[in-house]
Parts: sequence; C-alpha cells; structure tokens
Amino acid sequence: MLKKIFIDGSAGTTGLRIRERLEKRADISLITLPEEKRKDTEARKEALNKADIAFLCLPDAAAIEAVSLIDNPDTIVIDTSTAHRTNPNFAYGFPELSEKFYEKIKNSKRIAVPGCHASGFIALVYPLIEKGILAPDALLSCTSLTGYSGGGKQMIAEYQSGERDELLGAPRQYGISQKHKHLPEMKVITGIETEPLFIPIVADFYSGMEVTVPVFKKMLKEGSSIEDIKAIYKEKYKGPIVSYNEATDESGFLSALSYSGKDSMEISVFGNEDRILLTARYDNLGKGASGAAVECMNICLGVEKTTGLEI
Repeated sequence: MLKKIFIDGSAGTTGLRIRERLEKRADISLITLPEEKRKDTEARKEALNKADIAFLCLPDAAAIEAVSLIDNPDTIVIDTSTAHRTNPNFAYGFPELSEKFYEKIKNSKRIAVPGCHASGFIALVYPLIEKGILAPDALLSCTSLTGYSGGGKQMIAEYQSGERDELLGAPRQYGISQKHKHLPEMKVITGIETEPLFIPIVADFYSGMEVTVPVFKKMLKEGSSIEDIKAIYKEKYKGPIVSYNEATDESGFLSALSYSGKDSMEISVFGNEDRILLTARYDNLGKGASGAAVECMNICLGVEKTTGLEI
C-alpha cells in the first residue's frame, strides 16, 4: 500500500524541493490541497491527519500550530522549522551522528530536521566531543558561506531581480547580533557549553554551503593531533550521504558551490598541526534542508535512506 504524504507549506523553497524529490517516486502518494485551501486550517487539519507522514515546511509558530492539529497517533511529523530542534520529544534528524540518533528517528513519530548552518557545525564538532578529543568547554567559532536560496522566497526574489541593489553582488555577512536561530541546536546537540561565535555569510549564488570551524591544537586533548581528527571522521562518516574526503580542494580553494543540487555532505580537514580547519560542504537545500527531510522519511519507511536523493 502506498504511503500517504502531505507537505504543509509546499509552496516554500524547502517544500518545493521535497516535492521534487517525491514526485518521482512510486512508493508514496502525495496529498495535495487546492491553492485556495492551502492556508485553510480545517483543510490542513484533515490532510495532516490523513497522512502517514507530514512534512512541515512552515514558520515556527505555524509549525507548532500544525502539530497541535494532529490527533492521529500514527501520523509521523517531520518538521523543517526551528521550532522543535531542541525539544527532547522530537528526534533530531541527523542519523549519521550515531546509532542512537538513527534509532530515535526510526522509531519516532516526531522528527526535527536540522538547520542548514547547524548541520555542518554539528557534523564537525559532535564527533570530537563524543570522542573526548575536544572538551565541552571549548570556545569555538564557525564561519558559514551559503547561497541565497536559504533566505527563502523574498531573498531569492531580491537576488534574481533585474533591478536589484548593487550591494548584492558581494558576499554579505549577517546574524551580526550573534542571536542566530541555529545557535541553540548547535550547542544542545554537540554538547558544548557555550554557543559558538557564528559568522554566516550569504553570497550571489543560488544554493550550496561551506561551513568551517577553526581549531588550535592547544584546544585538543593533550597528545592529540590533526591525524586523530581525520581518523575520527574516517570512522564516523563512511557515506553514502555523509563522507570524509581528503585533499578535495580546488587548487588551494574551496568552493561553496561544489555540492549544489546534491543531498550529500563532504567532511574534510585542512591546515596544519597547529591551526586546523574543519570543513563541511553540502547544499543548504539538500543535506541542509529538503534532502535531510527526505532521508528521515526513508528511514521511517524502512527503505534505503538514499532513495529519491541526489547523491
């Protein structure tokens, strides 16, 4: 029997990408609402409760409301908003972190998809905290370069406008108040004691993401080295979705565009014994959003987790 899937917020950037991935599949049936009913509460409630799996691609308040509308105990919720990422009643949708994360996703009715920036930071930092090579009291920073699609429809329109502001031609730093919405999950999921100094930068390309966390050797457990970090990542990330790769730079450069359109993530380590650069490259709409959501759905359905994904 086909599984019934409903995307609440299917007109948004994340919802559209999820729908693209699902429309090609023969094992699911999409529940859709006519345009005039897309924001109708009763119509949404009916669709949410009919669904075997409901994707929430909504602002935080609307996502919380959507969960409250569900009284079918069998409906699985996969929420792409920020609303539930640190809620212990929700599985955190990054199965590659550990068997515990995978099993909670597999057995949960409530799943929160990681934030785009947070995905890279957590992928880099969690294994080092887990292995004790980096202490929870480490004071970290994170720089994340992203395509403009992460800003949603309004930002996409601004960048694609024929009469756009000339300032959009250069990379722009934002989140300068150090109150970015991804910071709580970056702290909670990795187990660090202090939120990192976070430097997100949006640039003039549609999609793609590059996250860098710098680490001094003296921040590591005594006797540890850059090779120990590489060994931890090699053991943790063996693919097919998240993989550790060496020497993947482009003649000394790292392009944030490299994984645009893909649902996979590349973990790499650069620098030297004293100053180490931990990097994650992926698509902000792929492993950073829609691809991660579909991967979680696949795990819930008991099918190969790469089904329908672009790897």
